[in-house]
This record gives sequence, structure tokens and C-alpha cells, in this order.
Amino acid sequence: LPNARVMIHQPWGGVKGQAADIAIHAKEIMRTRERLNEILVQHTGQPLERIQRDTDRDFFMSSEEAKNYGLIDEVMVRRGGNKG
Repeated sequence: LPNARVMIHQPWGGVKGQAADIAIHAKEIMRTRERLNEILVQHTGQPLERIQRDTDRDFFMSSEEAKNYGLIDEVMVRRGGNKG
């Protein structure tokens, strides 16, 4: 949709407990971040360095920017697709 906004960011979570358990969860969320970045690289064609920079904090895009970034294939302007 033309007025949509898209946001990408790194994984987010919270955990409490013993220090060893917190370390386990921190390691797992870092693995998840690396995997998500790899997926974004594969599907958008953006370099890893840009993906890492853009996902470090909330990164907002317009629908057209998301298309140019490679996150979406097209911006729908009518229900049922864009076909005439």
C-alpha cells in the first residue's frame, strides 16, 4: 500500500534468571540476529554491512523505499493487486 511504513530492526527480547542462563539467552539472540541478517542479505541483495547498520536500531522506510531496498516486490495501489 502506498501509505504503508516498513520497519526492520534487530531481534529483541528479555530474560531474567541466573547469570549462566542470561548468557545462554544472549548467545542465542546473537545467533538469531546473525541468521536474520543473512536472510535479509539473501532476499534484498543489500550488502551485509548495510543490513547490520540498518538493523542496529529501528529503521523505517516508506513503501517505495522498501521496494528499492528489496524488501517487497511491488507497492499495491488497489485491492486485488495492481492489474488493470
